[in-house]
Amino acid sequence: MITLTVFNHAGGAGKTSLARDVGYELARSGQRVLLIDLDPQANLTGWLGVDGVEIDQTIYPVAVDGAPLPKPVQVHGLSLIPAHVDLASAEAQMLGQVGSILFLKQALVAVADQYDVVLIDSPPSLGQLATLGALSADRLIVPMPTRQKGLDALPGLNRAMGMYHRLRPELRVALYVPTMHDARRLHDREVLEQLRGHLSPMSDPVPQREAVWLDSTTAGQPVGVYAPRSPVHADVVRLTQAIARATGLPYEVTA
Repeated sequence: MITLTVFNHAGGAGKTSLARDVGYELARSGQRVLLIDLDPQANLTGWLGVDGVEIDQTIYPVAVDGAPLPKPVQVHGLSLIPAHVDLASAEAQMLGQVGSILFLKQALVAVADQYDVVLIDSPPSLGQLATLGALSADRLIVPMPTRQKGLDALPGLNRAMGMYHRLRPELRVALYVPTMHDARRLHDREVLEQLRGHLSPMSDPVPQREAVWLDSTTAGQPVGVYAPRSPVHADVVRLTQAIARATGLPYEVTA
């Protein structure tokens, strides 16, 4: 089992879409995939069409008490540990628990024979939940929008990476992913070149094609379910191939 945390402390980078759609593609190719929604906003949970979540179904008991992982929800061929708005209260409670930032990593050890890949959708912050997710990972996947906010996020991102590396010296970024890229815009092209100068390894950019992304989110379905064989789905397949190569995961494109 390999655990990949999708991380960027800045919001609007495309973390949740990446976790949902790459997770679905890996599952479609035969991988046993567990998704963990660590964000109290619960976007990953909602974007998979899951509602009515109770707090004990989330990662809350793990983060606060070191409990085992709760039983996941089954949706679209994926196992999901969903999120809930009250998960935000775990931040303060974790501060009073020595070693709590390693509770999720420890809980994942107990299910290592049940999954091939775990994808963790980290909250857009540098708080305790984000640290919990980062320190649980074997590798990090970091989406970076090819906009000014992507460049603005670099100092905070570098500080976070430095902190995580001190706590887990073996932890590294498997892949940086440029997102929301519009190749027609000079600004996007210039930011992409600057990101390439600062970050490595980096995938090809993921184009901005908002209509299908937004509609699939409203439908509560991965792009591969909502619009298979669409240009957006082709983008997702290429991204999944890049992540698989970077992390050593087997992945074969299926019709």
